[in-house]
Amino acid sequence: MARNTSRLGCALAAFALLTPLAACGSGDDGGPPKLNLYQFPVENMQTVIDNCNQAAAGRYEIVYQVLPRAADDQRVQMVRRLAAEDDSMDILGLDVTWTQEFASADWIREFTGADKTEVEQGTLAGPLASATYEGKLFAAPNNTNVQLLWYRKSLVPAPPKTWDEMIQQALQLKSQGKPYRILTMGAQYEGLVVLFNTLVATAGGRVVSDDGKTAVMDAGATRALQQMRTLATAGVTSPSFSNQIEDDVRLAFQNGDGAFELNWPFVYPSMQNDAPEVAQDTGWARFPALDANTPSKVTIGGSNLAVSAFSKHPDLAFEAVKCLRNAANQKYLAINAGQPPSIESVYAEPEMAEAYPMRDAILDELKDAVPRPLTPAYQNVSTVVSERLSPPASIDPAADTGGLKQAIQDAIDSKGVLP
Repeated sequence: MARNTSRLGCALAAFALLTPLAACGSGDDGGPPKLNLYQFPVENMQTVIDNCNQAAAGRYEIVYQVLPRAADDQRVQMVRRLAAEDDSMDILGLDVTWTQEFASADWIREFTGADKTEVEQGTLAGPLASATYEGKLFAAPNNTNVQLLWYRKSLVPAPPKTWDEMIQQALQLKSQGKPYRILTMGAQYEGLVVLFNTLVATAGGRVVSDDGKTAVMDAGATRALQQMRTLATAGVTSPSFSNQIEDDVRLAFQNGDGAFELNWPFVYPSMQNDAPEVAQDTGWARFPALDANTPSKVTIGGSNLAVSAFSKHPDLAFEAVKCLRNAANQKYLAINAGQPPSIESVYAEPEMAEAYPMRDAILDELKDAVPRPLTPAYQNVSTVVSERLSPPASIDPAADTGGLKQAIQDAIDSKGVLP
């Protein structure tokens, strides 16, 4: 990915001094207004920006301010700048879990009128839900993501449809002395929260109320806790399960250390490059359900684009956002950066077949995927949930339902935004 080092250096220097980026491209040099896009590193993103700048025909110029790779570091930079009302920030690339927090803090602008209609048109419901707060649209879904079940076809002729079926297949393979493990993320971090949230939604349960203000932890949440404990204690996970994150799981499956993997689609191109023989033996299917007659509901990932409340050029920023995430650019980044689109029609494009052979499975899950709890206090909630559920083998479903409910309510009731 090409970077403009002078602009990035200016951004970092300004951040270190905690001063605005007025000298880093406000348009004061007599050229078109410069719109600073703060976003995590995306391969080939500069090509999309160049295309949008060309389409703008001199009315504005988008400048890519590349944030760190780690989500926590990205958020810290943006929170500090926005808290200082930094007017050099125009377009914000947000993790899907941040929209409600930033909207409640009045740091991002609502999409209304024609802007709102254009963003909503053709966008999948799950990603769209992640961009709303109190019934209003505050961001434009850019890319999305869901986890799939990956399995070794030589070991598993037909993918399991439920967790019980998958565990039984793993135990049978284990008894035969074959690779058998179910590999997924169990470390004390966001990946564990994603697993819990998916199981809660699949069980028809809720963690928080619809308005995000009250902890719920109903019977569906208890069932999710039971399933997590069953997985962790059935003798089918890796000895490192309680310490594994996405890349650990990817590498373990590539190395032949499992029959099943529950992970994001980035694992497939990695297998093709690093372990082509494993890739040829790998199939994919919908994330397993809890009941054979009720499909799973999988947690969405991805990112949203928002317009800063402090931008000097909000109208141009809204226009630029619509260009950055339009169907053509989503298709380009899907093929060239591995980002699943949030616009449904892109999946039908012929060029997507080679880049996303698993696109039908992804789209099938996306049609009824679920966001993480929609609350401005999500960062607090995520922290307490991952702490309470780690290690998964120690989960006590009955006791943890009540304990988590109180801990989540305390997290929701905390004041202010995490630094």
